[in-house]
Amino acid sequence: MRIEDLALVMTRGLGAKGVAHLLEVYGDAVEVFAATESDLIEQAEMRAEVARAIAKREGWSAAEREIEYCHRHSIRAIASTDEEYPPLLREIADSPHIIYVRGSVEALSRRCISFVGTRRMTPYGERACSELIANLASQVPDLCIVSGLAFGIDSAAHRAALLNNVPTVAVVANPLPGVTPTQHTALAEDIIAHGGAIVSELPSTTRQKGCYYISRNRLIAALGCGTVVVESHTGGGALTTAQFADDYNRSVMAVPGRMFDSAASGTNHLIRSRRAQLVTSAEDIINELMWELNLPEKPSAKIDPTLDLTPDERGLLGCFRTPDPLSVGELMELSGMQSGELSALLMSLELAGAVRLLPGSMYEKLL
Repeated sequence: MRIEDLALVMTRGLGAKGVAHLLEVYGDAVEVFAATESDLIEQAEMRAEVARAIAKREGWSAAEREIEYCHRHSIRAIASTDEEYPPLLREIADSPHIIYVRGSVEALSRRCISFVGTRRMTPYGERACSELIANLASQVPDLCIVSGLAFGIDSAAHRAALLNNVPTVAVVANPLPGVTPTQHTALAEDIIAHGGAIVSELPSTTRQKGCYYISRNRLIAALGCGTVVVESHTGGGALTTAQFADDYNRSVMAVPGRMFDSAASGTNHLIRSRRAQLVTSAEDIINELMWELNLPEKPSAKIDPTLDLTPDERGLLGCFRTPDPLSVGELMELSGMQSGELSALLMSLELAGAVRLLPGSMYEKLL
């Protein structure tokens, strides 16, 4: 990163979209500052006052102070034009030009997957999160777990990664080197000590107003090739992360919960509305992300003939007359069921181990 990159984002009147536009026109920040005021107005279509501020290098003093601050606190400032910038983050339209990192910058370019969920997690949610990450750690090389360092599922995900010797990245909604909540300062230092990183898009001059969490959530979604929602209340913050992931064309996955459990109301809604793929194992996540790991094949699960299925569930299983997977549309046609009823039965059969969901929303009967 060069001083021009910081000076660009610290130029008064030039927001994130303006920075992105200038980089698209000129290629990098050095070329932006090499342009004349008239060039900026005519070629880049900048407003006169913004073009004047750039030409006069009004952001340079603030950039120099930020560089000194970062050096003093062992913070790396990474520009979107730098080689170390996370490739997945560079893909999104609203990526920050500068991110601030404490710890391993390399962790951001590993095989990242995001885990999010409620702050008020249940023992079930903690166990599901821990077991999914433990099983992913045993199968996926170069893995990195991304979350938000909050109470509940976020911190459980970070701790599960640390327990299984997997680097983990925490994205925070405050300037570094501090973290929010402050109660997780020790956890943040543990993350750094074990090859992970703490990330923020906020410079040191940011006044903390508690309004940066939604913006932080988009970075959590963007840094992962998929997002797993473990537990979430209806309207929970984790659902905004899931929405960002969907907007970025990333896989959204959710762990099903008990129908009367409010902590699972949001995740169950994601599954019911087909905004998330149901996952109950690391293998489900690997299949959804279509990661080719060259692992030895495991024998297919067998259906227990004594499995306690309802007549409707057994009738739906009867629609699978060949080993070929079937789409939801095909199952609706074969069964004569409506979408809502079919989705509920498929979820029950999947939880019972009788069918499994394949990429492309295809279902396969486990023989």
